[in-house]
Amino acid sequence: MSENTWLKSYPSFVTPTVSLDGYQNIVEIFDESVSKFGPQVAYTNMGVTLTFNEVSAHVDALVHFLQNKTNLKKGDRIALQMPNLLQFPITIFACLKAGLVIVNTNPLYTSEEMRHQYKDSGAKAIIILENFASNLEKILSDTSIETVITTTIGDMLGGLKGAITNLVVRRVKKMVPSFNIKNSLSLKAILNENSGKKGSPVALTQKDNAFLQYTGGTTGVSKGAQLSHGNLCANVQQVEAWIDEKFTDGQETIITALPMYHIFALTANCIVFFRYGAKNVLITNPRDMKAFCKDLKKNPFSIITGVNTLFIGLLNQDAFKGLDFSQLKMALGGGMSVQDAVAKEWEELTNSPLLEAYGLSETSPAATINPVDGSHRRGSIGLPLPNTDIKIFDDERKEVAQGEPGEIGIKGPQVMQGYWERPDETANCMHGDYFLTGDIGIMDKDGFFKIVDRKKEMVLVSGFNVYPNEVEKAISENAKVLEVGVCGGKNEDGTEFVQAFVVKRDNSLTKEEVIAHCRENLTNYKVPKVVHFRDELPKSNVGKILRRLLK
Repeated sequence: MSENTWLKSYPSFVTPTVSLDGYQNIVEIFDESVSKFGPQVAYTNMGVTLTFNEVSAHVDALVHFLQNKTNLKKGDRIALQMPNLLQFPITIFACLKAGLVIVNTNPLYTSEEMRHQYKDSGAKAIIILENFASNLEKILSDTSIETVITTTIGDMLGGLKGAITNLVVRRVKKMVPSFNIKNSLSLKAILNENSGKKGSPVALTQKDNAFLQYTGGTTGVSKGAQLSHGNLCANVQQVEAWIDEKFTDGQETIITALPMYHIFALTANCIVFFRYGAKNVLITNPRDMKAFCKDLKKNPFSIITGVNTLFIGLLNQDAFKGLDFSQLKMALGGGMSVQDAVAKEWEELTNSPLLEAYGLSETSPAATINPVDGSHRRGSIGLPLPNTDIKIFDDERKEVAQGEPGEIGIKGPQVMQGYWERPDETANCMHGDYFLTGDIGIMDKDGFFKIVDRKKEMVLVSGFNVYPNEVEKAISENAKVLEVGVCGGKNEDGTEFVQAFVVKRDNSLTKEEVIAHCRENLTNYKVPKVVHFRDELPKSNVGKILRRLLK
């Protein structure tokens, strides 16, 4: 493969490398933004806003508590478990400022999943939404957690509004199972009692861990990717170098519908656009599309991040189609492949591009992004970011020729420090300085990369490799298809076949029509043998279709 072929496709304003000395830690980014944008709105959620100064005051109060009223010290792990609420970024920045390492946790985890993650990380404290505390109670004695801080959906919404919200959540909707955790503390009370106080500065270098970002565990035991302050700061500066021509400090509004415990929203929404001084609209429940669209109408936005299924959901809402998109500069898709048909429909409606990016928890996450200067390519994950090298390897870990598929390997300052206390797993996924992603990709002659599929989700049909993404792409191009997931099935003799699970957009769609469409667009061995119609497909909390659960 030609060395750094992609550089010839770089926008004119992007350099192959950028200085990564701008920040030693994420706290410096936070403090700089507060200083620059103090009175401007930093976050809004459920009709309530917080300025950068107000966020900083709450952060200082929590830092004071963590340093003076608990046994926590620099480097200790603290778990955060909540959806997108105003208190989430407050707790993130406070924990980092106190020198702690954050263990981000999916709120929808079962108690067993929580047990694994908290035991594995050795977390000594947790800040958790009360809605999920009953699951914590079941496994708390099996962990090292000494300090439990609970928060409520209404905590940051103000006196009357907060009280009413909590009443509805607890009494009417009955969304808070009863729990009894001895000596648990209230986040709201902590913030009130420590108001006006500040903690002590903590010396943090680029080498200090900031997050244990647990992988989804879809292909094995969930592992904690150690992301340092240097990893995150590097990725922030890499992304900024890529998009800076497009955005202006203090003038942007970003929609955060992806949960901030997910690495995509954590870096892009919570940190990068905090650096830009953007107004950040937090969407607590993006599945409530009607309420979501109301928030979008109230907050004309310049950027939105999401996954393919989120964009599909919005495009199928009449209320979304009627919005004013005059301020929208771009949408950024990641977490799963953005289908060509979705990107095309989005651009036609909004007159703004839907750019696909690519990364993983292990890469902080951004490794590639499509250019923002109009030279983006649908169906591509874009070009490697500055200071990033990508190679494609075969099964023997030898680099393949340009245009040949193989496993994507990523080298750069955003690559993790290794898996937490799993040196063998770390060694298995590294080839020299290259992190082996488990994703199959191809680089074209211009240096644009394309995901073929997950290595482990490949279907072997009569000795030929079939990649579900390719089949899903073909099926999704049928206008009668809303969503599709493809996986392998087993014949009685143990051989594999391709099967498709489809959600209809148009009830007239037939199985025969799906198969006929595939035959027109795919080689015969790639055509699904079986088509299943479903009312919905299993998805992760961030909207990624879970192929392993298709049945």
